[in-house]
Amino acid sequence: MQGCFLKFYVAENRRHQHKLAYEWLLEEAKTLGLQGGSAFRAIAGFGRHGRLHEEHFFELAGDLPVEVGFVVTNEEADRLIAHIHDHGLNLFYLRVPVEYGFTNPDS
Repeated sequence: MQGCFLKFYVAENRRHQHKLAYEWLLEEAKTLGLQGGSAFRAIAGFGRHGRLHEEHFFELAGDLPVEVGFVVTNEEADRLIAHIHDHGLNLFYLRVPVEYGFTNPDS
């Protein structure tokens, strides 16, 4: 199957509508009918403002980058991006063409 890998980057502690932004993204994608998504927390990173964020053992609630990714059809990607735009979020994302499938679809 042909589609795209759609990935968003958000700060771990960023919130939208009283929820963590990465949780909101996953919940909204599920509501829109996407088949799956994942959030991965980074150990370090920096964004467009150049500020380095790193994990230290004494930090409880961090400001680290979280990647929220989906493998979707192009139509699903368009729908999710439009939905995020309609909710007033300004998020950095990347969209990469992919071929995807299952190794043993009959099992």
